[in-house]
This record gives sequence, C-alpha cells and structure tokens, in this order.
Amino acid sequence: MSSDRTPDEPSGSFKLFPNILLLIPFLALLWVPFYNSVEPTLYGFPFFYWYQFLWVPITSIIIFIVYKADK
Repeated sequence: MSSDRTPDEPSGSFKLFPNILLLIPFLALLWVPFYNSVEPTLYGFPFFYWYQFLWVPITSIIIFIVYKADK
C-alpha cells in the first residue's frame, strides 16, 4: 500500500517578521521588576495590575495581525 502522495511540505510562506511580533508581549511581561510598582495608578488600580491587563487586548491585536500576515 504505497502512496504516490508525499507528505505536506512547508509552503515557504512562513514570514519571519510577523512571527517576531509575537515576542513583543512575551518580552514586555517577562521583566517583572519593570512594572512591579504601585504608581502610577489608573482608576485606583496599581501599575502592576493595569500594565498586565493592558497587554491582553494588545496581544490579541498582535495575534490577529500575525494570523492575517501568515494567511
């Protein structure tokens, strides 16, 4: 039962730059001492919390951009 079909090969459409964008949120949240502070507050939330929550929509947008670029 041999098949003439070869395994799917990468299409070569892998783009490096859009995928490097995925490192931005990782690196922004990796260095905890950068955002480990109370000030400045935003609506009573310490910087430590709102900085991390800010990255949730930013990361979603970056993932969408990478998805569209790789498509």
